[in-house]
Amino acid sequence: MADVKPYPVSVTGELSDPPGRWQWLFKWLLAIPHYIVLFFLTVAAFFATVYAFFAILFTGKYPRSIFDFNVGVMRWNWRVGFYTYQALGTDKYPPFSLEKGGYPADLDVEYPEKLSQGLVLVKWWLLAIPHYIIVAIFQGGRNSVGLTFILSIISAVITFFNGKYPEDIFKFVVGMNRWTYRVYAYAALMRDEYPPFRFEP
Repeated sequence: MADVKPYPVSVTGELSDPPGRWQWLFKWLLAIPHYIVLFFLTVAAFFATVYAFFAILFTGKYPRSIFDFNVGVMRWNWRVGFYTYQALGTDKYPPFSLEKGGYPADLDVEYPEKLSQGLVLVKWWLLAIPHYIIVAIFQGGRNSVGLTFILSIISAVITFFNGKYPEDIFKFVVGMNRWTYRVYAYAALMRDEYPPFRFEP
């Protein structure tokens, strides 16, 4: 069987051994400063993506500075999610930074030298619909919680009783988040390659 080529969006998470037994109860409170900053960063990333849409449409290029900013916002989101209820994988407080490295969870997207001017019109809504349905199951919606949250809480309870985060659940949770951020990058116009239907890199 041929080797599967890695998708050009890298999402990693290193499990603390083990995360604390009690901290997960209060992480929603500790993460509030991040949620506030991320709200404004996400709004800025939205308008930056709108600008990138027109740049790609007319030039086939994603402006590099905007690309790096949007990747940084994604990275920040993933770190906060890894710390809180997308994974509960570490008790190390996330940095207030867009830069990569130095934290148990990280994310990167390879910069494309050229993007399709035609795909930019359809990939973020029409082509991504199957993935949106799957991601909604993983992450939940406005009135529901997703599998990542449910499994993270189950793992936190298990960790409370036996002091060990179940490794198989951890891999599954990180895989669901990896899938989610690949779709995020595709829908945010960062790559033309269609996201794979798999959890692995």
